[in-house]
Amino acid sequence: MEQYKKEFIEFMTDSGVLKFGEFTLKSGRRSPFFMNAGNYVTGSQLMKLGEYYARAIHEHYGDDFDVLFGPAYKGIPLSVATAIAYAKLYGREIRYCSNRKEVKDHGDAGILLGSKLKDGDRVIMIEDVTTSGKSMEETVPIVKAQADVTIVGLIISLNRMEKGLDGNKSALEEIRDKYGFGAHAIVTMQEVTEHLYNQPYKGKIIIDDALKSAIDTYYEQYGAK
Repeated sequence: MEQYKKEFIEFMTDSGVLKFGEFTLKSGRRSPFFMNAGNYVTGSQLMKLGEYYARAIHEHYGDDFDVLFGPAYKGIPLSVATAIAYAKLYGREIRYCSNRKEVKDHGDAGILLGSKLKDGDRVIMIEDVTTSGKSMEETVPIVKAQADVTIVGLIISLNRMEKGLDGNKSALEEIRDKYGFGAHAIVTMQEVTEHLYNQPYKGKIIIDDALKSAIDTYYEQYGAK
């Protein structure tokens, strides 16, 4: 596993973003782990988060893109922080763009925040986590309606590695099949478990035998094949 992935797993844990216990997800599934990117609240956290996203984007997609599109609402700070980090790490001026939940009819009117989309733009979508893939059903039409753009791919922070909307494939696999663009994560839940299971971190075991058993049971029911 790459060093930046190990650091990112620890960063999620330290930031209170990745939690373990018992959680009811939006999908109704009861999960032993939960990720909430809304807990990244400080300047240093957002700076680091943008750098992890930038490294993963560079690894999977290189530099051949123009715009980072972050769907409202959590995707807005993700796209801004990552655009800043990309300029710092790789010297590329990447534009950021996000959508509004409601269309604005005065001043900076329209549905978009940040850069407007232009014909020929190559766009990378950026989100926190995708459990079922439903968010792309809402976001892709918005992006495609703005200009004749190419969506290069999607980047998320954590691949939960569970079934998507339509069967036994993961949400990221379904997105690849349905839309024809790449879909990647900074880390997978398998990598999280591998790094934290029975490994002391700051004096404690985060994933012990009992929690590992609960995670395994969850994936027996909801894990992608």
